[in-house]
Amino acid sequence: MALLKTEGLGIQFGGLKAVDEFNFEIDKNQLFGLIGPNGAGKTTVFNLLTGVYKPTSGQITFDGKSILKMSPTQITQFGIARTFQNIRLFKNMSVIDNVKVGLHHSQNYSLIASVLHTPNYYKGEEAIEEMALSLLRVFDLDQYAQVKANNLPYGKQRKLEIARALATSPKLLLLDEPAAGMNPTETAELMETIKIVREKFSIAILLIEHDMKLVMGICEKIAVLNFGTVLAFGTPDEIKNNPDVIAAYLGDEE
Repeated sequence: MALLKTEGLGIQFGGLKAVDEFNFEIDKNQLFGLIGPNGAGKTTVFNLLTGVYKPTSGQITFDGKSILKMSPTQITQFGIARTFQNIRLFKNMSVIDNVKVGLHHSQNYSLIASVLHTPNYYKGEEAIEEMALSLLRVFDLDQYAQVKANNLPYGKQRKLEIARALATSPKLLLLDEPAAGMNPTETAELMETIKIVREKFSIAILLIEHDMKLVMGICEKIAVLNFGTVLAFGTPDEIKNNPDVIAAYLGDEE
């Protein structure tokens, strides 16, 4: 059974069909790419999958259950986490506190305990602190634990956003253009990080990205979106040799 499945998924804004008849499946632990020209509807798909937008047609099934009526918070709790095109960190908070925000579901003490600062509160806070540090170690960010997030270099801010998303213990991680603004060295490092995350946490990853070297280098399957509809679906080799995909990116020759 697929981890995530969409059937006839679509959304319309007035007379504009931003996404139409979007059908695809992601298996557990799969690394899947979603590509397409600017304005193709890729981020709109992410917003539909995470409950930010409610579809006007179709179905979304995750882990065997419909998530159409769930709020974004419920969808996150159910196992889907995401990052954004524009980094959305708590920039005036420390690196470790950004990750601890994602670990709130691991809190095992009561509100009263937190107010009174009982032994149970301190024990719970120590456990959350250690979980946050262990996540930061995966991304080599533990040495920056007490640094404000906005003082990190751009590439490390991207990594921190992924670490915070992983703190929610997702089964599926949605990465929206994680390599945007990165130099080639940072992109190559990110590529290895994504592979490590998939293997270490045994999760599926759905990736939107314009860097074709990154997409072709790590994704097992790719869907190409154009004007809100799926233009092609297949392996990296099948996609890069597909004449319809080439035409969508480069234009048809008269």
